[in-house]
Formats: sequence, C-alpha cells, structure tokens
Amino acid sequence: MQAAHFFLLPMVLLSACQPTSTTPPDQTRPLPRVQSNTLVLTANQKARIGKMIWNNESGGKISGLTHWNDGEEFPSLGIGHFIWYPKGFHGRWTETWPEFIQYATQRGVLVPKIALEKECPWPNRAAFTRDFDQPQLTGLRNWLAANIGIQTEFIAEKSRSALPNMMRAVPAAQRQRVYHNYQKVATTPNGIYALVDYVNFKGDGTNPRESYAGQGWGLMWVLMEMGPTSAGQAAAQEFAAAAKRRLDLRIQNSPKARGESRWREGWHRRCETYAQPVS
Repeated sequence: MQAAHFFLLPMVLLSACQPTSTTPPDQTRPLPRVQSNTLVLTANQKARIGKMIWNNESGGKISGLTHWNDGEEFPSLGIGHFIWYPKGFHGRWTETWPEFIQYATQRGVLVPKIALEKECPWPNRAAFTRDFDQPQLTGLRNWLAANIGIQTEFIAEKSRSALPNMMRAVPAAQRQRVYHNYQKVATTPNGIYALVDYVNFKGDGTNPRESYAGQGWGLMWVLMEMGPTSAGQAAAQEFAAAAKRRLDLRIQNSPKARGESRWREGWHRRCETYAQPVS
C-alpha cells in the first residue's frame, strides 16, 4: 500500500472514535454519542487496518483464521479472533462470533452455512483440531480470507461504540478521567490504532463478567489505569504501559489452572505496538 493511503487512515478513524460533543461529560449532561455515519473507510484503509489486526492475532496467516488456543474452551475465528462458544459453555468473555455473523448478514454478505449455527458445532479443541483440514473449516477459512473488509468494518464499529458504552458503565467518579484519557490517546495515528485494536483484543471493559477479583482488563479499565499525561505521543505511550499493567493484574488474579502467564509475553508485545509511531 502506498504511504499516502496509509496516512489517510488516522483521520478516518479519528472521526470514528471521537464523540460528537467536545464537552466533558458529567452527571447532568447527556452521555456523549458517536453518529453511525461518521465512519467511512475506503477499501485500501480497511485492508490496512485489517492486516494490522490480523498480524496481531495470528501473524497474518490464513491458518490462523480458525484457531483454538490450548487451554481455552472455545475457538477464535477471523482476523479479530472472534469467540464462538460450544454448546453448554457459558464463559465470562463476550461472545463476538455470532455478533459478527449477524453484522455481516444484515449487510447482505453471504456466509457459509456452518457459520449460521447458534453454537459452535465442535465441542472441544480435539474435535476442532481433527477437522481442521476438512471441508467445513477449510471453507470457513477461505471465506474469512476473502472477506477481510466486512470483518474490519465490524471491528471498527465495535470500537466506535466503545466510548458511549464506557460512559454508561464507568463509575461516576471516573467518568471524566476515562473521557479525557480517551481523547488524549486519540490525537495520534498510533493512539487511534490502539483504541481500535484494544477493543477487539480485550473488549471495551463494560462486561462485568470479564474480570477477576472485581478487576477488569478491557479498554475502560486501561483508561482508568492511565497516569497523568499530556495528549499526543505521551498519551499513546502511557496507554501502552497501562494496558500492560492491567493485563499483568489479570494474570495475577486469574485461576492458576488457566496458566495465563504463558500469554504475558505476546500480550506485552502487542501493547508495545501502541507506543510506536505509525509512519
């Protein structure tokens, strides 16, 4: 992709991430909202951000589009590793695969029949691995590889809705802190990329089930975790550091049987990309 196309991405995402109001929220004003028509991505821009997220999740490999992590109870699908729960499993994490499929079908995208199943048809990782090269999963990977744009649109839409969601969920005493830190991070290209990617990576933080010992790790919690900082690159760097701190706390509080410390290095590497200027 040419550099000119890439440079357009921050401005487009900035319009998507920023609220329409510039007045900090308080308990008497309406919560800030983002209009759905503010997000317009060209094909080149969708390809660029989609590739960045795909690289983060599975190194940009087609094989990584249908994945089941060792130690997890569900597969992770697509460039954003959308979660799909098998029958009988009800986890603490937000299940995003059915959301994505609904989003795609509502926009007229034809999806594979297997993707329309309400629950993941593979009951466990062993069954999923056994069928990895069989027609259903091969076809699903091929479809996902051919539909990067709609996956990117879905991820961007989830990020776009994060701020109003957080303003409704955050404790009143932290509302202005979250609001202002969001705005500070959103002033650089890598900061905007961080806001988009982190929501896909660890959620917006508003689901109370996505926590251990009452401590969450989604975007809302990272913004509350951030220390004093100025807008711009300093805010992007502090966001990256705060994200690592929240993820370290998650590992510390997680059930030992899950062995989440094995993911620390990869999680940290991903967070460090948020602090790196985009050129």
